[in-house]
Amino acid sequence: MSQSSPKLQLKNPLLFLFQKSQTLLQVLQIHAQLITTNLICDAFAASRLLDTIVSKIHNVNYAELVFAQIHQPNYFICNTIVKCYTKSSTPERALRFYAEMRRKGLLGDNYTYPFVLKACGAMCGLLEGKLVQAEATKRGFGSDVFVVNGLISMYCRCGEPGYARVAFDGFSEKDLVSWNSMLAGYVGCEEMEKAQNLFDEMPERDVVSWSIMIDGYGKKMGDVKRARAFFDGMPTKDVVSRNSMIDGYAKVGEVEAAREIFDKMLQKNVISWSIMIDGYVRHGDSKEALNLFRQMLCQGIKPDRVSVVGAVSACSQLGALDQGRWIHLYMKRNSLLLDIVVQTALVDMYMKCGSLDEACRIFNSMPERNVVTWSVMIVGLGMNGYGKEALECFARMEKERIQMDDLIFLGILMACSHANLVTEGLRIFNQMRDAYRLEPKLEHYGCLVDLLGRAGQLDEAQNIIQSMPMKPNAALWGSLLLACRIHRNVYLAEILVKRLAELKADDSGVYVLMSNIYADVGMWEGVIKIRKLVKERKMKKETGRSVIEVDCNVEEFISGERSHIIREEIELVIWSLAKMSILAA
Repeated sequence: MSQSSPKLQLKNPLLFLFQKSQTLLQVLQIHAQLITTNLICDAFAASRLLDTIVSKIHNVNYAELVFAQIHQPNYFICNTIVKCYTKSSTPERALRFYAEMRRKGLLGDNYTYPFVLKACGAMCGLLEGKLVQAEATKRGFGSDVFVVNGLISMYCRCGEPGYARVAFDGFSEKDLVSWNSMLAGYVGCEEMEKAQNLFDEMPERDVVSWSIMIDGYGKKMGDVKRARAFFDGMPTKDVVSRNSMIDGYAKVGEVEAAREIFDKMLQKNVISWSIMIDGYVRHGDSKEALNLFRQMLCQGIKPDRVSVVGAVSACSQLGALDQGRWIHLYMKRNSLLLDIVVQTALVDMYMKCGSLDEACRIFNSMPERNVVTWSVMIVGLGMNGYGKEALECFARMEKERIQMDDLIFLGILMACSHANLVTEGLRIFNQMRDAYRLEPKLEHYGCLVDLLGRAGQLDEAQNIIQSMPMKPNAALWGSLLLACRIHRNVYLAEILVKRLAELKADDSGVYVLMSNIYADVGMWEGVIKIRKLVKERKMKKETGRSVIEVDCNVEEFISGERSHIIREEIELVIWSLAKMSILAA
């Protein structure tokens, strides 16, 4: 590969286009021009292409293909590939590539080691990180500021802030990044007292320092009052600090407070939009999440993975299949990254919207799958009544020797519960403990109780709860109470309501359910007693809501609401339907 000339570096229009390129199609077009003009043989041109693919397109496979065509890669090119693997979902590949570099005589420089250390932190590879540190020190980079800062971050990511502090204290040429790395390490390990002390000791602070503290108190600790005090005390605020405060509010469910800051922002980046969309989805306002996603697109903001997954998840919650398909098509047309996280969200959306063919098509075309992907597929099949197919999917995992974890067993137990496969569910529950040596958690016992309850085996379900190694929670008793209604077991239902009352989890929903159980068996005195109790305690029944999708628009109807824009037309249709049913009777 030829060396670069200054003229090529400074004046070639093709290389200048890399700065403006944003999509995969644009990069492919520039790549094609580099090939036809033979500039691809120039080391600088190849390095610019590779850096653009890694930094803007985030396409590991494409980066590997380009790298394979470079006959004599330099340090910059190798470091770019290490960075590419470090940012991917498989950071261990960065270590393997680094080992291959060493075998070929490319030992790395002071920019290589920070990337490799970052990969060690991402995979919690403490031993590997120590080996990299030893080699960096041996080669004279032990006191390099980039290497030391990478070392501090690596130790903190591996849950060892003590080792990080030793490296921090032993380094005499700390810069602001060193302080911020140590500060972020304490916050990441939820050692906020030490983070506060370090923050107070800092000789200088920037917006990043303040934002780290806001993240710590807001996102990590849920103390949004303390986080807001830091936010209000900042000398200057930028997009990053505002995003941190929005994220803090969103994490604890104070979405209105988050939206207030968001709406006042003069400049918003894609992270600002993503945090708000994700916040609405997490706290049940999927309709507003989709509205915000559309606003973002209208303002020309290119969505990232978080915003796309948020929008797809909103479609899952609403059952908005047409909108979900449109978002999927938008991603394809705009060459957005369809990685394992996005594809798993799409499988989940199609499953929850009842489109099994599309879900299976994506699942089968995925180049890699993780335990979440398999779990989503198994639960989706069970939820849609395909219990046997869910079991076949589980058997396929066993045959392919895919690593099982408690999430997979939670998924298959949920599938058995939905499909009423009691024998298979009990077998898998026992298999989890005996064959895979995985101790069932509260959620697994909850699935087992739900499975037995749906099948009418209420005594067995109660025995499971009483023999559990952990204390049952309200959700477990509530699941059994729901089964009591299905099978009209008044005696057990009354006991369960008392248990829920002891846990102070007897909200209006519990008493409404108990009232319905009484009504189902004709015990009207019980119904009157429950209604009187609810009235005396001034309990408010949760407002009934329903959502439908019409012509790619989501319409929400709220019980008792009189302000709908077409209320009169809706009431006329309801009256007409009621009249038709009376005449038919």
